[in-house]
Amino acid sequence: MNDCSNDDTGLGFGLGLRPDHYREILEGAPAVDWFEVITENYLVPGGKPLDFLYRIRERYPMVMHGVSLSVGGCEPVDRDYLAGIAHLADSLDVPWFSDHLCWTGTASGNLHDLMPLPYNDDVVRHVARRIADVQDFVGRPMLIENLSSYVTYRDSVMCEWEFLGAVAAEADCGILLDINNVYVSAFNHDFDPFDYVDAVDPARVRQFHLAGHLNAGDYIVDTHDHPVIDPVWSLYEHAVRRFGRVATMIERDDHIPPLADVIAELDHARALAAPILKTRAA
Repeated sequence: MNDCSNDDTGLGFGLGLRPDHYREILEGAPAVDWFEVITENYLVPGGKPLDFLYRIRERYPMVMHGVSLSVGGCEPVDRDYLAGIAHLADSLDVPWFSDHLCWTGTASGNLHDLMPLPYNDDVVRHVARRIADVQDFVGRPMLIENLSSYVTYRDSVMCEWEFLGAVAAEADCGILLDINNVYVSAFNHDFDPFDYVDAVDPARVRQFHLAGHLNAGDYIVDTHDHPVIDPVWSLYEHAVRRFGRVATMIERDDHIPPLADVIAELDHARALAAPILKTRAA
């Protein structure tokens, strides 16, 4: 396996790095163990974002999370884009990089959204080949993230967690398990989110995402602009019981509150995980 066991890096509890918090992080040295950066925000040479990034990197470990790889697409992966990922990964010395198990467009245009894939053996092989190629090019372990989804395909012959596991095994990569996305998809497609968590291979899971969402009544949209809700916290506790010590972070992409508020959510995750991890270690 491509060094994708549970949190052997000892990263602990982190946050998504957002420009709103740059100065406060540098001035206040908050109690955060690490930061996740959006890859595409830092691929342009020079400028203030990179300056802030490298200054913060001097104080905190980082990992990279992309939104544009379209690893499930049919167009050739852009080698210049991969070279940018590899250069940034080397500059930050990240233990892994990640992107979504999805497609984002075709040669005729980018949808600027994360689209789900049909869950079948042909797609497993197609995506796994592309992930293995990307991982080899970048030269670091890659994690694939489960989506929040709103549609299904007639060509699907397996459930989402079977598909996720099959792709990760075939590609020999890790999994970024987004706990909120599991909850959102479970609500939208009427399955038990705990069944999903219980079916994922613990040896593949290396990072958790936690986030908030918008509940529209008949469906949920993964917006990352609200606090984490209690059912997602409960699902997170269940995941910690199953997977153990996995790098955990809070995502917030809109209606971004003061840094102290996001850290309070992160501290809640620490508090929930601590007794579970203590019991597992006993």
